[in-house]
Formats: sequence, C-alpha cells, structure tokens
Amino acid sequence: MKYSVDKIENDIVVLEDLETKEKINVNKKEIPFIVNEKDILRYENNEYIKDDDLKDKRIKMLREKMERLKKGSNYGKISK
Repeated sequence: MKYSVDKIENDIVVLEDLETKEKINVNKKEIPFIVNEKDILRYENNEYIKDDDLKDKRIKMLREKMERLKKGSNYGKISK
C-alpha cells in the first residue's frame, strides 16, 4: 500500500491511501524515521518505507497539471 503523509498532529501521523483516499491514523512510534507532510510511504512486510522517488514524481506531475490549468484558464488575466 502507498500513502501520502496528510498531516502530523502531536504523536499521530495521518496517512492518506493514494488509491482509495481513505485516511488512517498511525502512531509516530510505528514509523522508524522522521516524516514530513506530503512524504510518500509504502507499507510492506509490516513496516513503513519512505519512497522519495514516488514523491518526486508526484510533485512533478502536480506542478505540470497546475501549469496546464493556468494556461487553459484566465488565471491572472485582468478583464476590461
């Protein structure tokens, strides 16, 4: 399973399943490394693994999508 770190509140990390969008709460102690919001984690063999490659790909994809949306809209244009 693949998750995005949605937010971190005290000792709880809120993860969002990338496929189902379901959110789960995980105790920080269950993740053996430092996590930040928007990190991507894989859950394999009963442990969480940080996936920086997938995170970089998702950031690039989202930036490109935002650029396409800006170009296809009147975003930032002044109407007369």
